Order: sequence, then structure tokens, then C-alpha cells
Amino acid sequence: MSIKLPAVVMLAMMMPGPSRAAALTDAEATFLDQLVTASAVLEQRCDGYEVDGAGGVQLGARLLGSPDAAMAMIDAYAAAIKARDGESYDHGKFRPEVSEVAGKTFRRVRSDLIENPKRACAGYGDDSVERGLLRRY
Repeated sequence: MSIKLPAVVMLAMMMPGPSRAAALTDAEATFLDQLVTASAVLEQRCDGYEVDGAGGVQLGARLLGSPDAAMAMIDAYAAAIKARDGESYDHGKFRPEVSEVAGKTFRRVRSDLIENPKRACAGYGDDSVERGLLRRY
């Protein structure tokens, strides 16, 4: 039996595949936005900031209800970064919705950091310090 490629593609489009990415809760979206913003500050090497891991977990626990939920979001973001970079990652921790939202946030913040590094580094960096994701050194 010979099936032409376009017929297979049409069938694949009509058949239910993996469900569409679940939406992030408001708390998850807020924490992810803050996490991605802090990581963009570090990625752009803004002077005077370093990660505050304990502070990040504490913030996530306050927003998401537990340290385990905070670590799960941090792990999902780490998996998204590795997947985007083509590195091996834990497929059980990867969440497509995290990858999508994180990518959009990262591009927006990074663009600001590139356009006006001094202003954006101070603004995003200080906000991340206030939230506990970064600390000054």
C-alpha cells in the first residue's frame, strides 16, 4: 500500500497529537518572568550582580506555594534552555509552555539590555535584587 506524503501530513494535522501546551498559572508566569529577567541580566554580564539561589527558591516558594514547586519551575526553565541550545536535557522536566514564554521574555529583556545596557542593567538588575533572585557583589 502506497501512501503519499501529503496524505500523511493531512492525517497528522487532523489526528489529536500531544495536547497543546498547558497554560501557565498566573503565579508560574510571574515567577518565570522574574527568573528569566534575572538570567538575562547575568547572561548580558551586567556588572555587580550574581545569582542568589536561595533567594530565588524562596521567592518561588512564596509565589508557587512550596520550595518543590519553585524548583520544578527552575528545572523546567533549565530544561528549556538546554533544549534550545541543543544540549541533552531531562525530558520529564521540559514543559513546552515554559520554553515558549521564557523565550519571549528573554528576547524582550535582552533587547532592552542591548539597546541601553547601562539603564536596563540597573533597572532589571535592581528589580531582581529586590525580589531576591540576584544579589550585588
